[in-house]
Parts: sequence; structure tokens; C-alpha cells
Amino acid sequence: MASVNSFPIEGGCNCKAVRYRMESSPIFVHCCHCRWCQRETGASFALNAMIEADRVTNIGLEPEVVNTPSESGLGQKIARCPKCRIAVWSNYAGSGPVVKFVRVGTLDNPDLLLPDIHIFTQSKQPWVVIQSGAPSVPEYYEREKYWPAESLARRQKILPAIEAYQAALKRGA
Repeated sequence: MASVNSFPIEGGCNCKAVRYRMESSPIFVHCCHCRWCQRETGASFALNAMIEADRVTNIGLEPEVVNTPSESGLGQKIARCPKCRIAVWSNYAGSGPVVKFVRVGTLDNPDLLLPDIHIFTQSKQPWVVIQSGAPSVPEYYEREKYWPAESLARRQKILPAIEAYQAALKRGA
């Protein structure tokens, strides 16, 4: 239950070699229940805080980026500690290096960031109970329907960089 006063907040891997600081609140927090995330994490879901990459400061060892297949077929880049191999964030093909999906469980105080939405609940583990009233959708969602105005405004600011990244991908750069 983060507030504006909660930030910056820090996190990192198990061995403390990779450390980072989230300088502000995230844009939005997804709790993804898709089978791909279940397989990738070895858990029932993945809890990721979407944040502009320039709002995440590296304060430790540089993570190793591992190209990993994804269900979309476009892949993702997972930043892992080169020593203990813990994943600290991902960059998905849709927004590339512009947005980091920080693994909430790697925060020093992960209790600060609750999910804003549960996605792909059609494939959630049957014993997982989503809190009554929590936003949830069977697959993905319409951003404008769920994101607060501030998050939509933040996305608008980084949209040119995301579009440039996508255009470069199409050109094969």
C-alpha cells in the first residue's frame, strides 16, 4: 500500500549483488495468472510493477540480460543477477527498454505494492482466491478502463520512445 511518500524504494536479488531503486510509484501493477508466467516463475502468478526504465536506478552490480521466449512469440529480456540468477525485472517486446516490469517480490518491502489488476484469471490456479472487489479479467484488459488518469498521462509521455523502439524492430535495427 504505497503512497507518494513511500518512494523511492529499493530492492534486489537474494545475494544483494544486484540492487536497484524505484524512484517513483509504478505506472500500474499486474498480477498475471497466465500459464506462461506460472511456468516462468515456478509459482501461481507473476506480480510485476510497470515503471519507466529511467525511474529505476541501478545501485549495485549490473544485471545480466537474458533473452527468453514468451507466449507472444516476440520474446522478453529478463534482467537476472549474474551471481545468484534471481530475476529482478523484465522488458517485454511491446515497450522494449522503455518500461521495466519490476518483480515486486524482489523489493525490500514487497508489501508496498498491491496488484492493481489480476489478468489472465481464466488460467489461474483454482485454489488462488482473488480478493472480492479486486479488478480482474479473464485475459487482458483495456488500459483506458482500468488505469488511473495519472498512469495514462505517464504512458503518453513515453509513447514516442515506445513507438520509436517498435519502428526500429520493424526495420530490423
